[in-house]
Parts: sequence; C-alpha cells; structure tokens
Amino acid sequence: MSESTATSRTVLLRGGEVHSPADPFATAMVVERGQVAWVGSEGAADAFADGVDEVLDLEGALVTPAFTDAHVHTTATGLALTGLDLSAARTLTEAMALVREFAAARPADRVLLGHGWDASRWPERRHPWRDELDEATGGRPLYLSRIDVHSAVVTTALLDMAPGVRRAAGFEDGEPLTRDAHHAVRAAAFAAVTPEQRTEAQRAALKHAASLGIGSVHECAGPEISSEDDFTGLLRLAAEEAGPRVVGYWAEHGDEGVAKARALGAVGAAGDLFVDGALGSHTACLHQPYTDAQHTGTAYLDAAAVAAHVVACTEAGLQAGFHAIGDAAVTSVVDGVRAAAEKVGLARVRAARHRVEHAEMLTPETIVAFAELGLTASVQPAFDALWGGEDGMYVERLGAERARTLNPFAALLRAGVPLAFGSDSPVTPLDPWGTVRAAAFHRTPEHRVSVRAAFTAHTRGGWRAVGRDDAGLLVPGAPADYAVWRTDELIVQAPDDRVARWSTDPRSGTPGLPDLTPGARLPVCLRTVVGGRTVFVRPDE
Repeated sequence: MSESTATSRTVLLRGGEVHSPADPFATAMVVERGQVAWVGSEGAADAFADGVDEVLDLEGALVTPAFTDAHVHTTATGLALTGLDLSAARTLTEAMALVREFAAARPADRVLLGHGWDASRWPERRHPWRDELDEATGGRPLYLSRIDVHSAVVTTALLDMAPGVRRAAGFEDGEPLTRDAHHAVRAAAFAAVTPEQRTEAQRAALKHAASLGIGSVHECAGPEISSEDDFTGLLRLAAEEAGPRVVGYWAEHGDEGVAKARALGAVGAAGDLFVDGALGSHTACLHQPYTDAQHTGTAYLDAAAVAAHVVACTEAGLQAGFHAIGDAAVTSVVDGVRAAAEKVGLARVRAARHRVEHAEMLTPETIVAFAELGLTASVQPAFDALWGGEDGMYVERLGAERARTLNPFAALLRAGVPLAFGSDSPVTPLDPWGTVRAAAFHRTPEHRVSVRAAFTAHTRGGWRAVGRDDAGLLVPGAPADYAVWRTDELIVQAPDDRVARWSTDPRSGTPGLPDLTPGARLPVCLRTVVGGRTVFVRPDE
C-alpha cells in the first residue's frame, strides 16, 4: 500500500481508552487524511462504523499521542544498537571481556565502535587503559565513548588514524580524550563507517523508536558531532521510508552556521552547540570547582558568542539553541540571550522559542530568566535516574548540596518554562515511559512533577519546541500521530496527594495514565501511527 493510500484511509478505533483533552472519557477515535477527525464515546462510534475503510477493535488498549524524543543522535543510537554496548557492564573486567568478544566477532570491521562505559559505576573506579584495549583488540582501531559522549578511550591504532591528535587540546597520555582530541578521534572513527553502514544504523534507530511509541525525534547534529552527509542522509531516509518524523537541528555557530543550517534543511542552528561539556567527564563549566577535581570545567562559548548567535538566528527566522549543563554555562546562555534581546527586541527573541539542551544546573535566577526570555528547556529526566541520588555521580562530582539542586523540573514548570523531554540517546536509551517515570519519581522529591505534566512534556512539549502548538494531543484537526498500548489500570499520579485525590474524582474530568510507580510494569507498545500511517505493529506474541 502506498503512503498516500495509507494516509487517505479513514479508520475508526473503538473499544479502548483514548487519552484526549477533547473528551476525558473517550473510548473511540476516527482518523481521516492523516488527522484526527473525531474523538468520543463508544455509543457515538456506531454512527461512523459503516462509513470508514477500517475498524480497529482496541480490545481495551490505551491510545495516546505518540511520544516525541526532543534530543537524539540517530546514527550514534543505531551504531550503539548494532555495535558494542557497555552500558550494562558491571565491572571493568566485564567490560574488557565484552571488548574482546566484540573484536573477535567483527574481524572485517575497519574500526570497532563501542559506547556506554561509566567508570564511576565500576568497583575498580577507573577507565580502561590504552594498552589493555590494544591487547583486547589485537592492535585494531577501537573507539569507546563514555556514557555522556563527551570523552572516549581509544586504541593506539585509532590515535594513529588522527594525525596531530597527540598535540590537540584534551589529549593527556593515559587519560580519556576530551575536547579537540576527542572530536578528532571520533571524526576518524566515524569516517571509517561506510554510507551503507550509516544508513542501516539510522534505519535501526528509527525502527527501534517506532517500536517504543515514538512518533518524532529531534536530531541534534552538527560539525562536532556527525557530518553533513550523515544529517542530510537521515532527513532523506525519514522522508522516503515509513517511520518516525525527524526534525533536524544543525549546531554550528554564527552567520556561517545559520546559512549552513538553512542549506541543510535544519529548523534551527541549535541542538548541541556546546557552551560546555558534561559533568561525568569533568568538562561541564561550573562557577565553583568540582568536588573531586581542582578546576571548574571547560567553557567553549562565552555570553558574547551566545548573543551573536541568537541575534543571527532570530534575524534569519531560525531557532538558536545551546548545550549547557554546568551553572556557569547556563549563566552564559542567559546573559547572552538577554543581550540579544536588548538588540533585536524581547518579543522577537521570545517568539523564536530558542532552546537550551540539558540545563541540569539551574538556579532560581536562571529559571526566572528562562521564563522571561521564552527559552525552552530540552531536558533528560533519565539523567537523574542514572546519576542522581545520595551515592550517584552527581554527588561524586559536585557534593551532596549542589547535587540536590540538579534537574529542577517542578520549579521550571511553576515558573512557566516550556519543557521538552528527550533521552540524548545513546547517552541514555530511548525509553519514553521510563523518562516520564524518572520525572515523576525524581530522586529529589521537591523536583518531582505529576505523571500528567511529564507525559505532556514528552508528547506535546516536543511539538511546541518546534513551534507547533496544534499537535502532540488527540483532538480533531491534530496530526494523527498516536500509539496504542497494552497496560494495566489507568490512574492519576501527582507529587501532591491532594491533587491526585481531586484528579481522580470523576467530576474533575482528568484522564488517567498508566501507573508508573517504580517497579510497576511499563506499558507495551502495540502499534505506532505517524500522520495516519502505521509505522509499527507488534508481532503476535
């Protein structure tokens, strides 16, 4: 069946639960020409049954808007799915055994690619040494990125493929590579990936996303992350094949970056335009030194550079955006955007919906500034689930007092800051319901938000982040991007028990969502539909 035929069919879904603000008690929905045409009750659905092309019996399943993952590196995600994944390695010894097995199983690969090691979680408390990796691979080129993708360990053979890397900033013999040295070896490693391997990785990542009920991803690309061919190839693949929508961002600075983003088909010169690095790699830029290192990290852009970029993007009608994790980096972004607003006007800056990726270390002052300047916080709740808590990496890097301030989702919502949730995959896996759970059960209780608010940030929030306020929810006229789920009883969960009790009252008309209490079973995706076109159906089990 052709795409045009698939999207022109009229489909009635009935006999389930439809999560819609148009009717909190809806059990049925009609989709026509790629849009939601009607949402309502089972009794009213009878009037549509004879006039549609297909009737889908939901058999009690839940229908929700499809998720949007607002921060993804698609090719790297696909390579992690098809390559060496060290994220589950519990010890350095186990990680090295996996490296040996992978190298033995891939004798024809020009470069071995792996990802996900995190020495802060291993009892040995150290990264793999180069001579160990040389021995494990038989002297072949190997690139192993740390879980935050801001540093890597490599073999000698890969260093030899990046001329001058030993003189680059971020090279310290015996330590993981950061900064320019990391960018150089990553470019050398990815250059060895063939176009066919790259396309297969992209296809694998998008297929996996669809299987999780994800209908859209925001690709955060740029010259320090991937390549122009990688970016345009992904956009072309998404346009030609059934799968999630791909919204592309190209992170290159200034007037040249704006021109390049427009030429490549990006919606903004945004995404991972680095103002700093990452906490795990000691490269996030802080006001005060790290607890476990006598420095304050790395600053890549200052407030003046941020301001120049925001002005260029605003005047070109494109979104600007920045990767900023440490509190000093976030301050540079706020100061820069405010300076830009003074030059081009606050209303124009707010209307552009510029973005800040990650924004982990916020203060009350920078939260207020986000709201004032209309900045969207593109955040990853799984970071707290992975690195938060009393014995997590945040405490190790920052100490308990600073660590408790990280990822303040509730304060952002109270201030009116738009939230868009994502994974930063492959840093953390594509896992939309797990992401919603991580926000609702934040390791720091005062930062928790309701399941409903978290779900909105992971569905409608991503659409709003690209300027579409009419999508990400199931109401007549909205794009028919939805997922069908097998799940247990629907409930209302909120940090404030009084809110939960009120919302559960039928008179409130609040639609329920799955129970996301830690330990409870997460919903299973049965079907994903994008623009009225089915892009995933779970095989019969």
